[in-house]
Amino acid sequence: MGVFAVTKLSEGPVRPSAATPSETLPLAWVDRYPTHRGLVESAHVYRNAARLAAPVSEVEADADAGAFAALKEDQAKKKKKSPAAVVRAALADALVHYYPFAGRIVEDDVPGRPAVLCSADGVYFVEAAANCTLADVNFLERPLLLGKEQLVPCPAPELWPVEPHNSLAMIQVTTFTCGGFVIGLRTNHAVADGTGAAQFLNAVGDLARGLPEPRVKPVWGRDRFPDPDIKPGPLPELPVLALEYIAFDFPAAYLNKLKSQYAASTGGKLCSGFDIVIAKLWQCRTRATVPAPGVDVKLCFFASVRHVLKLEPGYYGNAIFPVKVSAPAENVAASSVIEIVGMVREAKWRMAEECMSWAEGRTGGRDPFQMTFNYESVYVSDWSKLGFSDVDYGYGTPMAAGPLVNCDLIASVIVMKAPAPLVGTRLLASCVTKEHAEDFTRRMREDLV
Repeated sequence: MGVFAVTKLSEGPVRPSAATPSETLPLAWVDRYPTHRGLVESAHVYRNAARLAAPVSEVEADADAGAFAALKEDQAKKKKKSPAAVVRAALADALVHYYPFAGRIVEDDVPGRPAVLCSADGVYFVEAAANCTLADVNFLERPLLLGKEQLVPCPAPELWPVEPHNSLAMIQVTTFTCGGFVIGLRTNHAVADGTGAAQFLNAVGDLARGLPEPRVKPVWGRDRFPDPDIKPGPLPELPVLALEYIAFDFPAAYLNKLKSQYAASTGGKLCSGFDIVIAKLWQCRTRATVPAPGVDVKLCFFASVRHVLKLEPGYYGNAIFPVKVSAPAENVAASSVIEIVGMVREAKWRMAEECMSWAEGRTGGRDPFQMTFNYESVYVSDWSKLGFSDVDYGYGTPMAAGPLVNCDLIASVIVMKAPAPLVGTRLLASCVTKEHAEDFTRRMREDLV
């Protein structure tokens, strides 16, 4: 087997293709949270760049026959361009609409209140080529056969003087010898949550496919976001945990079976595949790790509260709130998956009132975002419905889209759409130590076939 490598062909900033406002925009309370000041890295795998997807429909284009014909002609021209050239041009156009992404984070006049300077510096962009096929590197399944530093931009200071924690976005397009390509994305959590980052990437895709403007109009609107007089808690202390990395696939048939069981046991109430996956995770992990009697085990994930706070469509900042579930370990271990789904659903139901209490400053100064990280707690990040799986640059949607790595320091899992051609949900777990990994894996894979 040869050495797989990626060569950078060109790199540098991509700036907006037209003039954009020069201003300093405030960040919201949640945006400013200390743990959000950093770049989230993800990989988006497209199997075959040589096969252009079906043209934009007349309904989607919302155009007359002449304009639609022009769109098809434009797509024919794009068919001759490299994916990197298509994405680069569309990115420049998208930054006219999403111009804050072309800026950088600066410290505002008020200490502890960073803001975004809309400077039109651009998004750092890399065009690269791999010396192998996607199949050679197992379509970037774990363990990665290409280092993540080869898949995302990591510019030297002389090429990009903005510090990573102040940069807002970086993109790399790596083509493979099979004709497929990978989008390596780094976005700053301070300017967009997962839904917001996917909204931005979908805008790039819209313009790459020839739409005259993004289907979703961006809304900054941070001045209308709640700004409670609550001081964020200190940065959490992180334990030193040697965690094993394990992946699980949940077939759609398994999820549908348990959804039906939950509905039957609750008089017709509904639950999601996400609820089932994390309920089984929590049950199996608790049984495998065997916490001491009387110890509470905790499950935490973040939910979008755009509907709760009645934010405008197109708002792409952080609009998330923690959902926390806690129970004695012996109760979780003794419960069925269906019973634990009920616990998760109840916590989701409480979240709206907890969020409004925080937004209106009714928590007595308590910070609901403050976390405690220990082996009894597991944190879940849901990537399954953010919108990354819908991004189409004219080559179809990705076969897989998700984060490059889990957090190595805390017990965490990532839920994402299973990569094509699988149908179902994938769970990427980094939540048990080696001594518990075999038992945890056995329990998790029971009944999945």
